[in-house]
Amino acid sequence: MSGVAESLLARASLSRLFEPSDSVGLALVSVVGPVDALRIIGGGIAAGSAVRRLLRDALDIPDSPRDPLKDGVSRWGPRLHDLAPERDLATLERLGGRLVTPDSEDWPEALDDLRLAAPLCLWVRGRKEIPALARTAAVVGSRDSTAYGGSVTAGIASGLAARGYSVVSGGAYGIDAQAHRAALASSHDEASPPTIAFLACGVDRYYPAGNEELLRTVAERGLLISEVPPGSSPTRWRFLQRNRLIAGVSAVTVVVEARWRSGALNTAHHAAALGRAVGAVPGSVHSANSAGCHRLLRDGSAVCVTDAADVVELAGGLGTEPWGDLEREGATPAREHDGLGIPDLLLLDGLPVHASTTVDKLSSVAGLSARDVISGLARLELAGLAVRAAGGWRRQKP
Repeated sequence: MSGVAESLLARASLSRLFEPSDSVGLALVSVVGPVDALRIIGGGIAAGSAVRRLLRDALDIPDSPRDPLKDGVSRWGPRLHDLAPERDLATLERLGGRLVTPDSEDWPEALDDLRLAAPLCLWVRGRKEIPALARTAAVVGSRDSTAYGGSVTAGIASGLAARGYSVVSGGAYGIDAQAHRAALASSHDEASPPTIAFLACGVDRYYPAGNEELLRTVAERGLLISEVPPGSSPTRWRFLQRNRLIAGVSAVTVVVEARWRSGALNTAHHAAALGRAVGAVPGSVHSANSAGCHRLLRDGSAVCVTDAADVVELAGGLGTEPWGDLEREGATPAREHDGLGIPDLLLLDGLPVHASTTVDKLSSVAGLSARDVISGLARLELAGLAVRAAGGWRRQKP
């Protein structure tokens, strides 16, 4: 067996032994590599004092009398008899999936920012590639979303997909589901960016069951991703740890609706800790579903966003197209007085539309000196706002 294949099998095995973000297990892999880590856990080789010292250093407990490796082995031991990596990989292959590891070409390097909390591997279901960080945006929120939250989510997600962004979420009820649906509705061909659902269970399971049809569609046209192998059940801990992956692969995380202690805030906090941009959609001050968003805005953890243009601006944008306020400004019809200084505004207001008037009269009406009136009329004429008429001046008709 080649070294790459052996490493892949070892990571597949370890992903069943370790719970997500198991710091001791991940530190052991960082010290000795996945193959030797599996051998040490299984008793195939012994971990010497040097390995144990490096493990303590990696965990930042160099002077602790506790043996973290001994504690870890006792925790992982009961799962050793369940290891069947070849079976898990065969299941994944039947589903049209693949195992992505840090050695893979399509490994999302953005997850390396998680450092010791980076996943061992990703169980990926779907044909499309995982997009680069610059082309991903997470849209998350309450499971019990309101009609307002659903409407805003649909607008943001569809706008992001139309602009070439992959919409990332957790496949849950409420805001997550609406984000995936809107992204899918805006993706009309194979070149469209995939929507990505990170699961807290194996990619062979559709959870929650009420979203089975949606998740099947995501698997066919987008990507289902998990860090736990097929057959794994969702747990509260896995849900919380799943959130760090959503934040890790996304250039920006947007919370549309969230209650005061919503799990969506956990995703936002992971994103902020990674130095990623965070946006929050404001809602009614009377809505409990927006209390978490207002909390993020009040604490300064998030920037106020209202549509896809705001999110693109927060993410840094793609290409040279305008976004955010620049996009809104470009879409707003220009007014004739835009860009005029105060003297020219006063002069424009004093110009009659139908009759003509003189410099002296304009000076009195506008409250300007004759010199300022003459120079201002020249500027307004160049701007197409004033015209000479019958020995005087009048406003240029639109």
